Amino acid sequence: MTDRNIPVTEDELHAYVDNELPAERRGDVEAWLASHPDDAARVQSWQAMADLLHTRYDSVIDEAVPKRLEIERLVRQPRKWVYGAVAATLAAFIVGGGVGWLARGATAAPSALQNFTVHAIEAHRLYVVEVRHPVEVPGSERSHLQQWLTKRCGWIVRAPELTNAGLKLVGGRLLPSSAGPASFMMYESASGERFTIYTAKSAAEATQMRFAAEGKESTLFWADDGVVYAVVSTGADRGRLSQVAQAVYDQMEKKGG
Repeated sequence: MTDRNIPVTEDELHAYVDNELPAERRGDVEAWLASHPDDAARVQSWQAMADLLHTRYDSVIDEAVPKRLEIERLVRQPRKWVYGAVAATLAAFIVGGGVGWLARGATAAPSALQNFTVHAIEAHRLYVVEVRHPVEVPGSERSHLQQWLTKRCGWIVRAPELTNAGLKLVGGRLLPSSAGPASFMMYESASGERFTIYTAKSAAEATQMRFAAEGKESTLFWADDGVVYAVVSTGADRGRLSQVAQAVYDQMEKKGG
């Protein structure tokens, strides 16, 4: 028997849409949706998107994948990015209490990823207010910054090009994390709006993009190829954060190409 007073997490909402939710929890989720119209609207939007994807791609899903392509990435990418993109473009989630997570799914995320987002937000909060010393290596030395962080971190670190999002690279620095070195890069718009990208090693499997927040800071984060990424902002709306995070994600996906 389950407790219907337990809040429904975002992971459970995704599982409900994907028909992967345990049977004993399905009634609780449906009761939750009946009394939470905002969540019901989000689920309806995800279901509509899933139906559209099935309509467009079910006919080719059994086609052979060319050997020259990375099969693992092709197989896992649709759910990882599509659902993240859908979630990121919907209205903001209901603000939660406790530790300040906005995304209900954050409480269900593996502790390693939850700790990572805490570190990413703390790093952003610490350095984004700096005027004279926000970074160790300035953005004018992009090539050196990438080479240095790659050598110290142990994976290919790239400073993505975000001019299409109206952002210029301020620079970056090396930071610690619970799993070893972490890379940290800062971007700034002409109006002074700042975003940071925090990356570190992770044992987590590849994950879809997720949203979390604490105080005024919010982040979209995901894991891929043993590295976890977080794009963090202060005060940016979900649409703006999604725009920047998608630009970063797209360029990180091309890192092996």
